Amino acid sequence: MKTFTPFFLKGAVLFGLILSCTAGLYSCKTNDVIQDTMVLGPPVETNHAETDYAPAFVGQTRAPGVTTRSNYTANVISTQLTSPWGITSLPDGRLLITQKAGTLRIATATGEVSEPITGLPTVDAAGQGGLLGICLDPNFASNRRLYWVFTDPQAGGNLTAVARGVLAANERQVENATVIYRATPVYAGTLHYGGRILFDRTGHLLVSTGERSDLATRAQAQDVGSALGKIVRITTEGQAAADNPTFTQGGARAELYTIGHRNPQGLAIHPETGDLWQGEHGPRGGDELNLIKPGANYGWPTITYGIEYSGAVIGDAIQQLPGMEQPVYYWDPVVSPSGMTFYNHSHHAAWRHNLFIGSLSGQHIVRLVIRDGKVVGEERLLAGENQRFRDVTQGADGALYAITDQGRLYRIY
Repeated sequence: MKTFTPFFLKGAVLFGLILSCTAGLYSCKTNDVIQDTMVLGPPVETNHAETDYAPAFVGQTRAPGVTTRSNYTANVISTQLTSPWGITSLPDGRLLITQKAGTLRIATATGEVSEPITGLPTVDAAGQGGLLGICLDPNFASNRRLYWVFTDPQAGGNLTAVARGVLAANERQVENATVIYRATPVYAGTLHYGGRILFDRTGHLLVSTGERSDLATRAQAQDVGSALGKIVRITTEGQAAADNPTFTQGGARAELYTIGHRNPQGLAIHPETGDLWQGEHGPRGGDELNLIKPGANYGWPTITYGIEYSGAVIGDAIQQLPGMEQPVYYWDPVVSPSGMTFYNHSHHAAWRHNLFIGSLSGQHIVRLVIRDGKVVGEERLLAGENQRFRDVTQGADGALYAITDQGRLYRIY
């Protein structure tokens, strides 16, 4: 067991106030009232940015650093997982976890892990592909239905697909597995599948898809006739939701909810406002946190705060254009944001409605304090663990549970 006793960074102490700070983060003024007290310090990122691009507004990157003021414990409760990718909480407090190669596992809050659960469609697990995100039907307690995203092998390549099935009563297999949606076109690649899935408050599924990385497919993020680089909104039968936004460009697919995404691996709904938030991998620099608006264009690859891995600029090196949404927040250098969740429990009052994001290349869990649609504080949790944090969820017990590419399951409480 590790107990984390926060240290306090030098900075302003807020008693019922948010600080709105300049880019240097040391000249601040009060602008709103909040319930909890924060200690603000310098940004948690200290490395040089990959670019010299200017943010569109103050606080869009390198927000003030914050520190959790209460003690918390972080335990590795299991090391038995094999390349886990998605995690969600079952009604009885156990955890359902996807493994990249194509099986599920169930884990208890004390770290007991089931044998692999089989019966899912074959996945293409090469590269970044495999069995990806998962969510439960809102009526899971009575129908035991699951929905998941996976890399579907096809003639000529593969694609991001959505399937559903029923967890058998003996919890050894998934029954009646059926593919309900395929994000075409097929492409012969191994990168950028997106892969998160959740239910919105109307009972429809929101699914993130990647643009498949290569220059040959990158532009399809802007193509409304393609399902690549999008968030799609579908029914539980896999059809386009009837009240989806309408895109003005000809030939637009009915399932599209937003366009212009690169590799979105995080989706979460704010427990109070119902707003949809999304995390997205940028290239070299320019990882994004977006507040999702139906029908909006999030810009990739036309606008970006990143550059090519080679160091070359992307397109015309533009960061802002009319008709394209700005990220609420971006990271440069990247942290590689993956699965994420809002905390919504009374155990850690200061964490309530904060956003927690698994960080892959950054090897930590990002904690973001968000007020009025803006990031006002950032903290790095478990930064000394040297783990690629793939996903994080809140358990029924109020703890956070996180999985890592290396096969660990953490309980943070």
